[in-house]
Amino acid sequence: MDHQQFLDVIEREAAALVAAARTAGPTAAVPATPEWTMAKLVKHTGTTHRWVLGIATTRAFVSPADLDLALPAGDDDYADWFAAGAADLVETLRGIDADADMWSWGPDQHARFWSRRMAHETTVHRWDAESAAGGSGPIETALAIDGIDERLVNLTASLNFRPDDLAALVGDGESVHLHVTDGDGEWVLRFEPDGLAITREHAKGDVAVRGSAQDLLLYATGRRGLEGLEVFGDASVLESRDAIRKF
Repeated sequence: MDHQQFLDVIEREAAALVAAARTAGPTAAVPATPEWTMAKLVKHTGTTHRWVLGIATTRAFVSPADLDLALPAGDDDYADWFAAGAADLVETLRGIDADADMWSWGPDQHARFWSRRMAHETTVHRWDAESAAGGSGPIETALAIDGIDERLVNLTASLNFRPDDLAALVGDGESVHLHVTDGDGEWVLRFEPDGLAITREHAKGDVAVRGSAQDLLLYATGRRGLEGLEVFGDASVLESRDAIRKF
């Protein structure tokens, strides 16, 4: 998928998130993220959109503390507030070339980092929101495969925000093979003394986990456990590194 296609995903998934928020109401509990109400979920995702909008506007780092979020007066207004912020983000990023230099917290310092990152951020939180509104719709296979890849590519950089969890990336060469069963997606994670190494290949790992693209993405982002996935080998390699599944 390219920059503009990811922006299409943000539009689509944001609209679905808004619909779920309106159906469930702001006080609804969110089963996928049990520490949040719907209002907190929508506020989190909308705040993230506005932070990225600030970055896209300046092409530089913007402190979240400096944002004028223009928060709504009441929880009932969060869905409209979120929809407006998502629309502004998409409109701004559509006017920026994918290869334009732009600050990011990941290894890719271009505008395309943020269209991809926000597509997956919005998709997973749409799934969260729908879990409180009668059941979550599917995440399309190609998008889920890219979501796993995006998660893994940025995993080490993401843990810089949580330095206490960086130890989960260190090991003595233990390996994990992730294998999508409904599409073309395979990765091998190796936990080396100097950190995590990732390759896209079919290779034997100390533990292998097989499942649909959606189920593996939900596992990688902490929305589900290993139950129902095919697991071969030493599952303790994964269980001892649960910190990498925080999202």
